[in-house]
Parts: sequence; C-alpha cells; structure tokens
Amino acid sequence: MAVTSETPPRRDRELRHRYSPADTDVLLADEARRFVGDGVGDPTSDVTLAWELLYRIEPELYDRLVSAERLHRGVLDWLPKYVDRIVEVAAGTGRLTLELVGRARQLVAIEPAGPLRQILERKLDRAHHEHRVEVTSGFFDDLPVADAFADLVVACSALTPASGHGGEQGLAEMERVCKPGGTVVIVWPNEIPWLAAHGYRYLSFEGEMVVEFTSHEEAVELAEIFFPAAVAEVVRRGSRCVPYEILGINPPRDLAFKEMAR
Repeated sequence: MAVTSETPPRRDRELRHRYSPADTDVLLADEARRFVGDGVGDPTSDVTLAWELLYRIEPELYDRLVSAERLHRGVLDWLPKYVDRIVEVAAGTGRLTLELVGRARQLVAIEPAGPLRQILERKLDRAHHEHRVEVTSGFFDDLPVADAFADLVVACSALTPASGHGGEQGLAEMERVCKPGGTVVIVWPNEIPWLAAHGYRYLSFEGEMVVEFTSHEEAVELAEIFFPAAVAEVVRRGSRCVPYEILGINPPRDLAFKEMAR
C-alpha cells in the first residue's frame, strides 16, 4: 500500500526504537529542557526519553500498559483512609489517582504530560469524579502547590534520582508541600537505597502478582513493545496474565515513606 499524507507512519514495535530524534519536536520548551537538556535527544539511546515521547505521542498505548499493572492491595490499604488534602505527583492516567478519590477533602493530581492529563480527566468524568479532583500541570522540581499544603504527598512509579524525573530537587519539592506530621510516599520505588539515605522507610507486601492484560493477544503485543526479551515466553504461556518475573520487572508491591517532622 502506498504511503500517503494521511497514512500514519509505521513504528517499530520495540519502545527503544519506536521514535526518532525528530519526534522530540513534540516536547514543549520546559519539557525539552528537563528531558533532553544538553543531550543529543535520541530516544534510541535514551530509553527514559523514549518513555517521555510515548506519553505525548501514544498516550493510549501507555494507558493500556499501566491498566494491566495493578497495584498490590496491601499498598492501597496502607495508604490513609482519609486526610484533608492529598497531592499526587506525576499522576499519569490515574492508576493511583482513582484509588485516592474519596480519601481526601481536596485531591490535587499533578501531571506534566498534557495527553496523559486528558486521559485522566476523561476517566474522572466517566466516573463522575471530575469535581472532586484538581488536575493540573507541573513538574517534580517545580510543584504548583504552597508550602505545607498536604497531609499526604505521593508519587507512583515515577520518581527517580535523575534530575529530569525528580532527583534531589523533586524529592525536596515533595517534602516542601507536605505538612509537618504529614507523610511523603513513593509507591513502587525503583531506587530504595537512595530514598533510604534521605530518611525513607521501606515496606513490601507479600503475595503472587501478575500483569493482567485484557487478552493473550494484548499480552504478546505489549510485550513486543515494552518487554521484548520476554515475548517468546509470553507466547508459549498462552495466557493474558503474566508474572512480573517473566517480564523482568519488580511487581508493584512496595513503597517507601517518610513522616515529616512536626
């Protein structure tokens, strides 16, 4: 079939080779400064940049992945049942946000990627929660929230030591907006020693966990994009449910937290 101006470009399946340096044009100036910086802006060699492009170019694809990665019930049960104010940083498409609705008088969900915010807002609207959550733009290192604003400040599978994705400034910002006596929580942390060095305590909940895709076909499709080394085993198993260890990632069964001094 001939490629026309209306034919979407074919994208290589694997995330690392899905986008090109030309795709970085989708980033706004503040985004480019944080996620490209002085680098060459090549997502084929910078997988974190590839993820940022995914959020902005194919947000529905990202949402399909995170919808399959359900958080451990123990994590959700550990979080406060009700506080006055919650700030969620890097809310994405609402994996944790929808679990936080009803746990606070005021919930602020901060997400830098506009397309992810749009998906989150649609989900909240469908669930009739649109008036219970303030969805706003913002970055880890510059949260649009006043000092000592929230009883709970939380981020899920987003904060890293890298400056563009939180870093020292991002962690300091989360602590800045947390009230004395409040709690900062990092759900599904990926750098536990770094957080421990900043006074965070660690919890992990037991039990088998699987990624719950909608079908075996979707499991294969998304494995080809996000977990290429696991494709053969996903195909062999023939199931829509895939253990995290098969995909080579830790399951979302843990958290790190810090109670702010009064």
